[in-house]
Amino acid sequence: MIQSRLANCSILLLAGGRGQRMGGQDKGLVNWHGKPLLAWPHRIARSLTDDLLISCNRNQTRYAAFADRLVNDDEPDFPGPLAGIRAGLAAAYHPWMMVLPCDAPLIDEALLRQLYETAQQDPDTPLMTRRGAQWEPLFCIIPVKLAPAIEAAWQMGERSNLKALLTLQVRALDLDTDDPRLANLNSPELLSQQAPPEGT
Repeated sequence: MIQSRLANCSILLLAGGRGQRMGGQDKGLVNWHGKPLLAWPHRIARSLTDDLLISCNRNQTRYAAFADRLVNDDEPDFPGPLAGIRAGLAAAYHPWMMVLPCDAPLIDEALLRQLYETAQQDPDTPLMTRRGAQWEPLFCIIPVKLAPAIEAAWQMGERSNLKALLTLQVRALDLDTDDPRLANLNSPELLSQQAPPEGT
């Protein structure tokens, strides 16, 4: 079955972090069930866009095999995911940019399509997943035309992508509180406890 792409939507995989909970390892390249961790969300995202971006700050040669283009933070010392989102918005070819973390190997196509289709209902505002009362700020979709507003927040000192998007009247895609697809496997302990997705 040939999967249809998400129209006019770039996808950004965030892999530019410090990897503190991984002992400083480059989290996206940590081996999990025989593949780099980033390869798991990549296997879903790849067929859904013709503009797949990866935000990374090291090991660019290895990441290049997974992306159409790479972006990196314009400030040193791993300033956080909002820096990667800024870089992605500046580079994105399409009017929409979906953001996903590299340590979410359980995402599926249905989730990404639901995020995209819900975003189309209000094309002027960002959309973020939420489980119960808990926002999941690294699973979101942003109209690229909001890049100047996000840049302004950054220049004012904002470093939280959650807070930056909340100021832009972000809408929620509400999911079950125990939805496993949003699991961030961001430590060796969590990686060792989780089985790979079914059918892989």
